[in-house]
Amino acid sequence: MSEVPALRPREEGEPEEERQENATPAAEPELDVPPEAQEHAPGDFEVPSGYKVVTGSSSGDGRAVGVVVAKFNGDVTNRLLRTALDELERAGVNRDAVTIVPVPGAFELPLAAMALAKTRRYACIVALGCVIRGETPHFDYVAGEAASGLQLAGIETGVPVSFGVLTTETLDQAEARVDRAADAVRSALEMADVFQQVRAASR
Repeated sequence: MSEVPALRPREEGEPEEERQENATPAAEPELDVPPEAQEHAPGDFEVPSGYKVVTGSSSGDGRAVGVVVAKFNGDVTNRLLRTALDELERAGVNRDAVTIVPVPGAFELPLAAMALAKTRRYACIVALGCVIRGETPHFDYVAGEAASGLQLAGIETGVPVSFGVLTTETLDQAEARVDRAADAVRSALEMADVFQQVRAASR
């Protein structure tokens, strides 16, 4: 709803039309919202005291990790892969414990993730890709199927599969979000640790 301009007091003999034209525009309200708060809620997650909690660590020491990565939009996915590998190294995952499977595009990621997960050789799978909206509806089909397929791979196999697929409007947005690959690595390792603890506790 647009703001109505503020009217100044009418001077004696002044036509109403001129008073309207010379009205002072109302000041726009200032929003004190940092850019990051528009996408994510601030604050840390906390569990109330008195409950048993199983929480995972993003340490990768001793874990084997599968990485499936789309070759389409290669300038971006190359950087996603390098970012993920750097994060795996920081987490303590040895290079010889990492298997990389390049696939044609994001649509093929779920099938590759499922194949790796079914081997039971990997503690977790990291899926990397980039889908940029174009002028055709392909974006919605590819992004949606990649997301649901990767989730299904994890559900059906019981092996954590993290979603490191960028779904953006523009190339600039994708390039600005390459660090999400590191988030995907940490998520995968954390879930792998949670799964290991849950399985150990059920024996």
